[in-house]
Amino acid sequence: MNTPKDLRYSEEHEWVKVEGDNVRVGITHFAQSELGDIVFVELPSVGDEIKADEPFGSVESVKTVSELYAPISGKVVEVNGDLDDSPEFVNESPYEKAWMIVIEPKDTNEIDSLMTAEQYEEMTKEA
Repeated sequence: MNTPKDLRYSEEHEWVKVEGDNVRVGITHFAQSELGDIVFVELPSVGDEIKADEPFGSVESVKTVSELYAPISGKVVEVNGDLDDSPEFVNESPYEKAWMIVIEPKDTNEIDSLMTAEQYEEMTKEA
């Protein structure tokens, strides 16, 4: 399983990459492999406020629909529009092409409560 060491991870299988004052968010390799082939991604709009641990969108696979949970609270400042036409990017490139949103965090301390790559690998090993 691919778990980049420079990211932080939520229990709901989202990853977070700190980029200056903002954070980029997507779903993990583990999550996409569990879901199967992704056929649709629903994301919030730029300007939307999202709250940690609450749904901010969904991904639909051939098997199921899964909600996406915000790893931190803040304002959406960018959305990956490429996923509208190419939802398969989630399966092909979950950490590069398939980032979902960029958030301007309300409280950067929330990032510290997320798991490290090692902690996330330990959690998914038990799954």
